[in-house]
Amino acid sequence: MNLTDPNEIKALMAANGVRFSKSLGQNFLVASWVPEKIADAAELSENDGVLEIGPGVGVLTRELSERAAEVLSIELDESLAPILRVTLMDRPNCHVVYGDALKQNLSELCREYFGAERAWKLCANLPYNVTTPLITAFLESKAFETITVMIQKEVAERICARAGTGEYGAFTLLVNWYATAEKLFDVSPDCFLPQPKVTSSVIRLRRRSESAAQVDDEAWFFKVVRAAFNQRRKALPNALSAGLGLDKGSIAEALGALGLNADIRGERLTLEQFAALSNLLRKA
Repeated sequence: MNLTDPNEIKALMAANGVRFSKSLGQNFLVASWVPEKIADAAELSENDGVLEIGPGVGVLTRELSERAAEVLSIELDESLAPILRVTLMDRPNCHVVYGDALKQNLSELCREYFGAERAWKLCANLPYNVTTPLITAFLESKAFETITVMIQKEVAERICARAGTGEYGAFTLLVNWYATAEKLFDVSPDCFLPQPKVTSSVIRLRRRSESAAQVDDEAWFFKVVRAAFNQRRKALPNALSAGLGLDKGSIAEALGALGLNADIRGERLTLEQFAALSNLLRKA
């Protein structure tokens, strides 16, 4: 069975009365090198437990099962169940749970299926329409040593952006607070069925062993970051005053204490500078 053959995919779906769901962001891989390269990039060992989101017909799932001890896949589309029973029937280390990954307690699921003694990793071809909330949930769970995912290239560039660029924003800082980010390779639309209108990229996030910067209040730090980018075209005193209700003069004073001009915009500050600024503003 070749799960990257478009004709076999279509035959499997037709035999089980399944159709591609645009609302669920279903785009199945039809280039065999892609799932192989993604699974290799996940840096799995035979002792690892790996969580996958959206297995589709199971092409990446099978690759993961050859490299890890246990694979747990969460699939939202229950109509794919009869197909996955066939494509994974010879893989006893693969388990499928049906439901919304955003409504699951990921740590509890991994503990149930993998046990506490294994390293937990995540590898998936994520639906474009829920990429940001899914990655946020993965990171905030602090459950995974590495997160290797294929996502829209535009989002990958935002995650890996440097301060001072147009792609740099609040999501960049959120991801880099929890993990180091690395863009690995691009995947063209013709590698999918049906073909998406955009190029995809594979990134790997590696959980930080210690905090990216020292902050007095993590929740306040993220409030400062969000306020800075909610009105990213404005200078920070204006953006933060509007978003946090702080006095513009106090904000300008805090910026000055960090050697930054009062007319600077949020996209110019590094994560470390945002951390230092949030500490000063918390006392303002």
